[in-house]
Amino acid sequence: MRQDRSATAPRFARRLLALAATVTLATAAQAGELEVLHYWTSGGEAKAASALKATMQQKGHTWKDFAVAGGGGDAAMTVLKSRVVSGNAPAAAQIKGPSIQEWAREGVLANIDDVAKAENWDSLLPKAVSDVMKYKGNYVAVPVNVHRVNWLWANPEALKKANAKMPTNWDEFFTTAEALKKAGIIPVAHGGQAWQDFTTFESVALGVGGADFYKKAFVQLDAATLNGATMEKVLTTFKKIKDYTDKNANGRDWNLATAMVIKGEAGMQLMGDWAKGEFVAAGKVPGKDFLCAAAPGTANAYTFNIDSFAMFKVKGDTKAQKDLAAAIMSPDFQEQFSLNKGSIPVRLNMDMSKFDDCAKLSSKDFVETAKTGALVPSIAHGMAVPPAVEGAMKDVVSQFWNSDRMTAKDAMAKLASAAKTK
Repeated sequence: MRQDRSATAPRFARRLLALAATVTLATAAQAGELEVLHYWTSGGEAKAASALKATMQQKGHTWKDFAVAGGGGDAAMTVLKSRVVSGNAPAAAQIKGPSIQEWAREGVLANIDDVAKAENWDSLLPKAVSDVMKYKGNYVAVPVNVHRVNWLWANPEALKKANAKMPTNWDEFFTTAEALKKAGIIPVAHGGQAWQDFTTFESVALGVGGADFYKKAFVQLDAATLNGATMEKVLTTFKKIKDYTDKNANGRDWNLATAMVIKGEAGMQLMGDWAKGEFVAAGKVPGKDFLCAAAPGTANAYTFNIDSFAMFKVKGDTKAQKDLAAAIMSPDFQEQFSLNKGSIPVRLNMDMSKFDDCAKLSSKDFVETAKTGALVPSIAHGMAVPPAVEGAMKDVVSQFWNSDRMTAKDAMAKLASAAKTK
């Protein structure tokens, strides 16, 4: 699913993966055959995967599709682990964030520096992105696209009915929310699922604390920052949002929350840019039927969620694998894929003329924040910290959201403890 963080290599798999390093490397069934494990199985995602398949077939390679549906790829990773342990890894697998380094540490990923150097990836990618794709300075994975997570979506008719404006900071957000509430409109469409709570929480953290605070808290896991006054303000602001959600939010899927904004039942939603796909699929036009803006207080920052493919060591001909890496980073594919998926290209020098206004804003901010250092990985979507830490922090945030008794100080202590999870 687009909304969930991608699958990772959980701690319980460490021993299995260690075994993999001693197992015979996978053998390509035939020259030019490319087995690719991914979990793009629905809607625009499936269409995007087909585009990649067609690109490789045009190069004369045989594409062996290994699609595993379910969640954010957890099912796919379970299959991948068993394949790697048995010495039968696919040529490429959809893996992202710190999990790339976890797999690389086991010695099962291939070095694709020759492709990266030939294609000049270091100059085409922000360092914040290329670092995620490398292990000990060598490329082992290739990025496909960028999703911006810190978005605020709104229904302009709902705002007009409430005589309210699109907020640019958190004070304005609550003023708008109050106006929507008085107008009989649910102010904030939300799905009470842990990952949605955490997605909202990270946008609040970025908006209240800024990019440097965000990096210290959610990338470096700095104890003083997690226990500091700014974090207390973040948690208090985050919890205040719940007052403006509806009583039926618990367990609601993200796309159903987006549908509430589309229909005008709710005024706003804090969600990544996959929400745009729902608006567009409903025939809505950005700027006219729905509004997009950076989440309050985050106009000069950007939380990224990146799809990527890690390349596994295979015996025999690796030309198909290297052609795949080059094709993924090509301008034509970058454009075609993101137009299908609702994301933006990860290359910095892309022509965005075919994209809508929301994507153009996303691309502009992506390029600018790459220069300022305010381009930060989404902790809610598996890009910032090891999965065990992310899971523990996610649990704390949802406990705080759902509890009437837990104070912000309680939550801070629990977050600091969760940061030490091994």
